[in-house]
Amino acid sequence: MKILITGANGYIGRRLIPVLLEQGHELFCCVRDKARFDWRQRHERLHTLEVDFLKSESLAELPRGLDVAFYLIHSMNSVIGDFAAPERQSARRFCAMVESTDCRQIIYLSGIVNEKQLSTHLSSRLAVEQILRASRIPCTVLRAGIVVGSGSASFEIIRDLVEKLPVMIAPKWLQTRSQPIAIRNVIQFLTGVMLRQETFNRDFDIGGPEILTYRQMLTQFAEVRGLRRLIITVPVMTPRLSSYWLYFITSTSFALAANLVDSMKIEIIPRKNDLAGQLGITLITYRQAVALALERIESGNVVSGWKDSFASSGASLALMHSANVPEHGCFKDRRARPVTGRGETVWQRVWSIGGDTGWYYGDWLWELRGILDKMAGGVGLNRGRTHVRDIEVGDALDFWRVLVADQPGKRLLLFAEMRLPGEAWLEFQIVPAEDGDQLIQTATFRPRGVFGRFYWYAVLPMHHFIFNGMIDALTRPD
Repeated sequence: MKILITGANGYIGRRLIPVLLEQGHELFCCVRDKARFDWRQRHERLHTLEVDFLKSESLAELPRGLDVAFYLIHSMNSVIGDFAAPERQSARRFCAMVESTDCRQIIYLSGIVNEKQLSTHLSSRLAVEQILRASRIPCTVLRAGIVVGSGSASFEIIRDLVEKLPVMIAPKWLQTRSQPIAIRNVIQFLTGVMLRQETFNRDFDIGGPEILTYRQMLTQFAEVRGLRRLIITVPVMTPRLSSYWLYFITSTSFALAANLVDSMKIEIIPRKNDLAGQLGITLITYRQAVALALERIESGNVVSGWKDSFASSGASLALMHSANVPEHGCFKDRRARPVTGRGETVWQRVWSIGGDTGWYYGDWLWELRGILDKMAGGVGLNRGRTHVRDIEVGDALDFWRVLVADQPGKRLLLFAEMRLPGEAWLEFQIVPAEDGDQLIQTATFRPRGVFGRFYWYAVLPMHHFIFNGMIDALTRPD
């Protein structure tokens, strides 16, 4: 089959692609920026289309002979409030594009919308669903609640809470019920309904085999991890306080925290159907899904993570075209150390930087900077890194974004997504010199106005302390 995948760089899209390739399909992947689509399994049957469905001038011409089109776009991560209008606009433009082809089916992954009172997020999902179903192309809608898998937003938030808090003073919405579903089952449903005519113009709720409260999910997660946790729920937390509670403790952005809290007050229980039986899918329990996700994390085999989405930080996609650090109007802190004969060892340290490895020097100062960033409304230092051993262009790495990850050329360029009165880059590169190879470490800051200049001079003594210690640690003898 010829299959179109929108949101191909997203959490679900990146899980779906290798499965469809393995099944022998030809894929046309829509991404907003080709520079970020550094797919590890480059394949002769995988084609990349650069499309932004919010910009009519960027809409590409699709191959006419499409069989299936997956719609996997949503904006909950990035905006508080009215993200519904751009989501509707995106859906309409998608329909207009796909209707110009011979596509035989649209498949949309939506949210469970069975309650009378819906959150803003779920109301928007329902509105998008109605637009897609109004298309002349038959549409199959799969409605899911909480998706459990390594790198998923819900999994990472629960993981943060359980692993960081032995005692939780939690909001009363922890008693809200839902029916979580393993990411493996979601992919099985998405691929299973392709061109099955009995699913055309119908919607199906999909969930795991058990109904659990958020409290039970936290408790079971702790049991799988071998941890004991005390959870105390209190009725006094307002939605805003609950959002701050999630934001400061977990790696989530405030926008996502606020939208999640808005949705968590509503029960998301699927309506019963026999779709799993018809497709031969064995539903995975919550405990099994958590164990599988932890296994992937421990093996360093995380395929995708919600934190790597640009929507998770609100950063501009234009950054991905900035492989060259600006020179004019910038302050620079450049340091060099010889690495002759030890280049590979030193580079491996650079390649492993951040996340659980830390920053090799003054980690408590980096953590303090992360806390201050959270207090200022930034992303903080909680995001870590998606892959233990690998770095890809576009990845989130603590409060940085990876702009260049050139392993053969030994160059790593990071852009700061923390709150700053300006823009900042951190670059590592091993280069040849007259007396042997050197590691060059360069911090660049482009100030914004007078306050930006004042900020640079104010932190200059601390930079000398941290950056000097970091490059010394990176190049220390074995």
